[in-house]
Amino acid sequence: MDHSHNHTPPGVTPWTGGSGDPFSSARAAWAVGNTGERLSIIRKIRRRIAADAEELVHTLATRPGRSAAESLSAEVLPLAEACRFLEREAVALLAPRRLGARGRPVWLFGVAAEVRREPFGTVLIVGPSNYPLLLPGVQALQALAAGNTVLVKPAPGCSAPMERLADWLAEAGLPDGLFQLLDESPDAVSDAITAGIDKLVLTGSAPTGRAVARQLADGLVPSTMELSGNDAVFVLPGADLGMVARALAFGLRLNGSATCIAPRRVFVPRALAAELEHSLTRSVAAIPPAAVPLPVRRRLVGLVRAAMAEGARPVGPLPEDADPAMAPLIVADARPGMALLREELFAPILSLVPVRDVEEALEAAAQSPYALGASVFGPEEEARALAGRLDAGTVTVNDLIVPTADPRLPFGGRRASGWGVTRGAEGLLEMTRVKTVSVRRGRRLPHTDPPRDGDAALMLAALRLLHGGPGARAGAVRTLIQALRDRRTD
Repeated sequence: MDHSHNHTPPGVTPWTGGSGDPFSSARAAWAVGNTGERLSIIRKIRRRIAADAEELVHTLATRPGRSAAESLSAEVLPLAEACRFLEREAVALLAPRRLGARGRPVWLFGVAAEVRREPFGTVLIVGPSNYPLLLPGVQALQALAAGNTVLVKPAPGCSAPMERLADWLAEAGLPDGLFQLLDESPDAVSDAITAGIDKLVLTGSAPTGRAVARQLADGLVPSTMELSGNDAVFVLPGADLGMVARALAFGLRLNGSATCIAPRRVFVPRALAAELEHSLTRSVAAIPPAAVPLPVRRRLVGLVRAAMAEGARPVGPLPEDADPAMAPLIVADARPGMALLREELFAPILSLVPVRDVEEALEAAAQSPYALGASVFGPEEEARALAGRLDAGTVTVNDLIVPTADPRLPFGGRRASGWGVTRGAEGLLEMTRVKTVSVRRGRRLPHTDPPRDGDAALMLAALRLLHGGPGARAGAVRTLIQALRDRRTD
């Protein structure tokens, strides 16, 4: 199968892997090369992003209803910031970490140790359709900075941004074969896994993650997966409901609400539910309809109708088959346990769930299998305390979505929302494998001596001296001295 794209950028060839790889020497040199030299390419990419941002925005024009300003703020600017983060931090993060004498067991006196970070080899990145530049772009640049070869499989219709990145990487001096663009078909993932990869990074739905994980299992190939979300928002007493409504409306508007951490379930005290519904209804009134695929709209309508049968109340009309654009939909009086609150919905819909208190909200939120992100609105001290109790990969307080674009922060989910993280220091380190190196200095290897009768007494005395309480230590010193004398006598 041909993995190359119709518009193949310079240096991009079909991925074949194995011993027939024509770029094996280039890959090996890149893997052991200087991190600073790799980052010089990242720096050139950042400057190219700034100089030719309009070109990137043009490649993102396939996102329906998205303005140039939204593409710049949601994808282009965060990608440039991610480059600068790597330029500032990658050398220190990827450098060998030498362990000093502090904390070293006394019985390892004379042994020097270090922890090294080495590239996996070939990292396959499976990109999503909602943010086709930022998400695979950051992941690819982090993998390259760590010394890996990168394969990118774009979502259908989303190759253009990655083609532009491939062009710019080649112009920046990235050796041929280190960044390769696969075709958009799902088979490209299976074929690349069969050809041989060393790690996979996937952003997609939970069903896709499960299917790909099964393919990886036979070869025990490690992965990082950012999967589905159904994000919860917790409104505390004392929250500014006007601010909450504006933030929720933003979450419904941004990218047509096709964002994995868009708000979907809002747990609000019963006494505040009516006021929040009123404020939110006004805030979303000016949001234009978003294009939503017909299968998603039909599934959504079925879930809403089932919720209505259980007492929920839609604020506004349900989407119709004949209209591909969907206006934001608020579902009021939703109740914990409804299927609507348990499933991923990539559409501008949001459910208001009146609750008695925080404990009921936490219990209700836990009924969803997804734990990607969450937001808390309210007095900061109480909100921070609740954030510490939430089962989610990322939590924002008195805001949502935007703070997660901080390039210093890792991003990832829990439970059905995936495992591992991308971005930030932790995301960079996930593109590496750990190797430890221990070096014995001197020629003495006491542990290689033949066993002696007094060894057990010597070890027990050392154990109690090092780890026992004050009372145990005094006797341990005497025992240790006697054991050493007996050893010398032997």
